[in-house]
Amino acid sequence: MQPKVPVISIVGKSNSGKTTLVVKLVQELKSRGYKVATIKHSHHSFEIDKEGKDSWLHTRAGADAVVMSSHTMTGVIRTTPGELPLSEIVNTYLPDMDIILAEGYKTLALPKIEVSRSEISAGLVCRDDQNLIAVVSDKTPEVRVPFFPINDKVSPLVDFILVRLKAQSSTIESH
Repeated sequence: MQPKVPVISIVGKSNSGKTTLVVKLVQELKSRGYKVATIKHSHHSFEIDKEGKDSWLHTRAGADAVVMSSHTMTGVIRTTPGELPLSEIVNTYLPDMDIILAEGYKTLALPKIEVSRSEISAGLVCRDDQNLIAVVSDKTPEVRVPFFPINDKVSPLVDFILVRLKAQSSTIESH
């Protein structure tokens, strides 16, 4: 099953600047009026609950799902038998978004933007991936995809992403 909302995966080695890029992309897309979600993929277990808080106590008591709700946020914590497929996460929890930026998921067949810093790695993680659509780096890579300098403004990269998504889908509209 394919995600119903366009997903762009931001990939790269650890400490290459993926999170920094995602933050800048979110800010620029939001300034243009888009509804944006992010998904952070992790190979490790994680906790989003704080020890001692009511929701933490509910989870520790054995609740299979805990929903936290306020006038400005809703959070869902669910136990799962395994990692949920990205398409299920998107289609279940994020169907009303205009675009989703996923940090990670480098092995999935998603459009990918790789972040690379020469001090971290000499080569690209997704050099031979046919889904690599752009590289953000401190030096011009030897690949045939658009290159965006890592310290430049992010607006040209957002323009590139939106043009590409508009060409592929009718779900992205001008804002």
